[in-house]
Amino acid sequence: MSNILIIKHGSLGDIAQASGAIQDIFENHKNDQIYLLTTKPYFELFNKNPFVHGVILDKRLPRYNLIYLYFLMRELKKHKFIKVFDLQNSSRTNFYKSILNPKADKQVWSNSITTLPADKNKKEFDKISVLERFDHQLRESGLNTLNTLKPDFNWASSDIGEIKSFYKLDKYILLFPFCSPHLSIKKWPYYNKLIELILDKYGENYKIITAPGPSELGDAQNINATAILDNGRALDISQLTSLIKNSSFVISNDTGPAHITAHIGARGLTLFGKHTTAYKVSIEREIFKAIEVSDLNNLSAEKVFERLVNSLF
Repeated sequence: MSNILIIKHGSLGDIAQASGAIQDIFENHKNDQIYLLTTKPYFELFNKNPFVHGVILDKRLPRYNLIYLYFLMRELKKHKFIKVFDLQNSSRTNFYKSILNPKADKQVWSNSITTLPADKNKKEFDKISVLERFDHQLRESGLNTLNTLKPDFNWASSDIGEIKSFYKLDKYILLFPFCSPHLSIKKWPYYNKLIELILDKYGENYKIITAPGPSELGDAQNINATAILDNGRALDISQLTSLIKNSSFVISNDTGPAHITAHIGARGLTLFGKHTTAYKVSIEREIFKAIEVSDLNNLSAEKVFERLVNSLF
């Protein structure tokens, strides 16, 4: 039995996307121990992952913090990993490779550089969709990939019976009108108008709710929907996953919850401006689709509502 390391720091959407790749690594290494290096927001979550045997915390302190770097590298070396699957593919994880095993090839350290197609440079390769890049990386590393292109994030869910009972949730439409402050280009501005249209057509047949993150509690007060919390606190990732899973329909900006929706088989719609494409981030599934426009300010509530009505049943 040997030890295998997977590196996946975040973000939330990326964690959902990587679920299939992590499962494939596990399936190809049934006789080995799978460890995962991640950051604090996802440490407890990955401890629930059935395809991971152990989780190692990376605080991602500045690289010039030599004391922290020394202890992290010592921790990783202690496990004597025979293979590393870098699913983060960042400058930071390339830096870790330069310390731990600078000459390693794809048979020892699998990342987007060591597995780069011979006919493409890195810039060209990065134009391919996220899941296709994962799939290429793992196949080039000698793995059979049955799940990478169809990740399943349902492992992350938890029991939210008490929360659903408290808010009297039965049939509900879940909205995610939020985004990171530095990514305001992703924010569609007409959620309140959409809520009016939903209520006019469906009345009390559906409760309209949202689930703000810790930094979104203030923004949620400007949305005419019930904010779902757990004793006044934002839901954790597992609770959020279950809330999405049990919804009738989800409408979201291009954020982490949209990717969760896509990869747990829930029904919904995500809204894209010019910042990227639905193809590149691998978000469209059988019953989760995208509306793509050049400017989200020009996407009307009526257009989104029409797509909701046509997809709800």
